[in-house]
Amino acid sequence: MMLKNDIDAAIKQAMLAKDKVRLTALRSIKSQIMLAETAEGASAAGLTPEAELKLLNKAAKQRRDAATIYKEQFRSELEANELAELAIIEEFLPAQLTEADLVERLVHIIQRVGATGPSDLGKVMGVAARELSGQADGKRISDVLGHLLNNTNL
Repeated sequence: MMLKNDIDAAIKQAMLAKDKVRLTALRSIKSQIMLAETAEGASAAGLTPEAELKLLNKAAKQRRDAATIYKEQFRSELEANELAELAIIEEFLPAQLTEADLVERLVHIIQRVGATGPSDLGKVMGVAARELSGQADGKRISDVLGHLLNNTNL
């Protein structure tokens, strides 16, 4: 519920500043929150912090993917817009892990799970995705895990 209040306050500030890109991104997040709150089977108490985090991660991933597509199509004006909206969404996400911190956390998870090679990627990925949710993108976790599991010197 805190996210919705933060978004509402940010929308008011964006309106006063007449910042159209910020306003569009914030309204998009608010729309997703309202849809999630009114979805069938949703709790009357509102979204949990985990659900809010998942929603923000989904919105950020959509912007990243769209920016990549626009870049491949040489649509720099649309890519810039998506990246600007992504930056606004990331303001509400927890800080992302640095590469060194991500590797360190993943090595601990690999050791705890008892993974020995690339065949254990699925087992480790499930635990890592749950524990690092919001702190690192799933693709980034998968890429680093693949590299670590292919390295036999854990």
